[in-house]
Amino acid sequence: MSAQATLLQTPAPPAAPPAAPRRTRVLALPEARWAAAALVLFLVALPFHLLGAPAWTWGPLYALVYAAGGWEPGWAGLRALRERTLDVDLLMVVAALGAAAIGQFLDGALLIVIFATSGALEALATARTADSVRGLLDLAPATATLLRPDGSEETVPAERLRVDDTILVRPGERIGADGIVLDGAGDVDQAGITGEPMPAPKEPGSDVFAGTLNGAGALTVRVTRDPADSVIARIVALVEEASETKAHTQLFIEKVEQRYSLGMVAATLLLFPLPLAFGAALAPTLLRAMTFMIVASPCAVVLATMPPLLSAIANAGRHGVLVKSAVVMERLGQIDAVALDKTGTLTEGTPHVVSVRPLGHLTADQVLTLAASVEHGSEHPLGRAILSAARDRGLAVPPAHDFTAEPGIGVTARVNGAHVTVGRPDRLAPELTTAQQTNTQVVVLHDDRPVGLLHLSDRLRPDAAATVTALAAATARPPLLLTGDSPEAAAHLAAGVGITEVRAGLLPQDKVAAVRELGAAGHRVLVVGDGVNDAPALAAAHSGIAMGQAGSDLALESADAVVVRDELAAVPRVVALSRRARRLVVQNLWIAGLFITGLVVWDLVGTLPLPLGVAGHEGSTVVVGLNGLRLLRESAWRNA
Repeated sequence: MSAQATLLQTPAPPAAPPAAPRRTRVLALPEARWAAAALVLFLVALPFHLLGAPAWTWGPLYALVYAAGGWEPGWAGLRALRERTLDVDLLMVVAALGAAAIGQFLDGALLIVIFATSGALEALATARTADSVRGLLDLAPATATLLRPDGSEETVPAERLRVDDTILVRPGERIGADGIVLDGAGDVDQAGITGEPMPAPKEPGSDVFAGTLNGAGALTVRVTRDPADSVIARIVALVEEASETKAHTQLFIEKVEQRYSLGMVAATLLLFPLPLAFGAALAPTLLRAMTFMIVASPCAVVLATMPPLLSAIANAGRHGVLVKSAVVMERLGQIDAVALDKTGTLTEGTPHVVSVRPLGHLTADQVLTLAASVEHGSEHPLGRAILSAARDRGLAVPPAHDFTAEPGIGVTARVNGAHVTVGRPDRLAPELTTAQQTNTQVVVLHDDRPVGLLHLSDRLRPDAAATVTALAAATARPPLLLTGDSPEAAAHLAAGVGITEVRAGLLPQDKVAAVRELGAAGHRVLVVGDGVNDAPALAAAHSGIAMGQAGSDLALESADAVVVRDELAAVPRVVALSRRARRLVVQNLWIAGLFITGLVVWDLVGTLPLPLGVAGHEGSTVVVGLNGLRLLRESAWRNA
């Protein structure tokens, strides 16, 4: 963003807001409906079973749980078998049925409910991301005003625009295509593309982007890029591509599912037909095989993995961080590099007056009072910031009269009989313009003489520097700053928070390229951002966290986690919590593995009584479950 910003004087005619993305309802998904049915049936059957009611009261309910929650993964597993792949979901269904076959109905039903719920959550996350991508397309207007060579105007669908067409963009309208300004001046809110809160001044020769909002002043724009290849369209493509790439991510334990599944099935099959072939009795052989299936089933392994991750998710949620899945919680602990957005992430995302520099006989408060009088009632971000600064100082703002505005230059009014102008230094007082600026400057003229300069800047979050330090310590390298702002402003902010590597003036595709460059170098990158322009990088990163308060719908859906309370310090804490959860997962896998190995060896070498096998199996589940629940404690977050 250029440090020279045009001040909007009066509110531009309001543009129709883009339609909110249509969000998929949870129960609109078949996976969610079947999972909900299985869960409800399980909860109805459970008290009857635990209270010792007759089997006819809870048995049919458990059977319905198996049917509702198990038919879809079972069918998917059978289809996978046709492709010579043994799916872990099918193994879970078989293990659940095996448990029911020897009377362990509760164990089998619980396993079915866990996997059905997991599948529903995955389907919902996929659907919501698709909703947000479709919603992003609504940022671009449906129509544009095409200027014919004879000077006439025609309203045409935006997708019909072609390179070298000329369009007219009136105040308050969204720009229909990427292009270059031929005539007119004003400023454009392009936060959706660059992420910067200050409207960008536009004049002949300036680039503009489809979907950005024109302020005061009409612009004549020559189309330079086909609408199908606009920046906003490329953002959509980048998000879809990155989301598809990450869609197949699995938990660590699922990465070894094929070997474990094949080994368990092979061993069970060997334990049943081979002894029969050598004359063993049917009943004890079947009992041994079923006992093996129970004690070797991955129930304990699955529960060894999930409780620590789910407990960490619950703890993070209590502290304002929404982590979308157990897969995400596991991945957050793997990151070894961090890329941070600037506006809305390290900063608050709104401009503030940082200093007032008198240039003549007036004091700083008098200069600010004059500027606030002219800007009174303005909806422009800089105007609101000036008025807010005057109110914070307790200044009495007199009324202004004879208001006039010149787009691209500034605003003028009479205040206490004097002619006061507020606007761009490069247009109103070029001698005050410096070559390099780290903030936005506004000059105040009193009867055509400069009397003061206002310096406005986005304000750092109070916890920005501490967060950068914590993330640098966690990854053993300072975070990288990725921003669409000017190099001077970005470098100034980076120096204030301890960031040494800065990439400025970036468009969304440039941020994705930077993230992929780090990934190609072997890093697992965490991206923290908030805007539409950050969404492709959030989706492309190993892990993405969005700041929730001002975050766009697309950023919130593309990210793996959302800081709901907008506390930046929560980012390193949730990373540390994820690493603790991963350590507990490893502990639990060792515990579950030792139990399973001991019980399997006992069953194969000796004679393991079925009740003892079930007790050992359930005992390991209880142990690993309680171990994982340790992360629910408040101290787990405080010490993260």
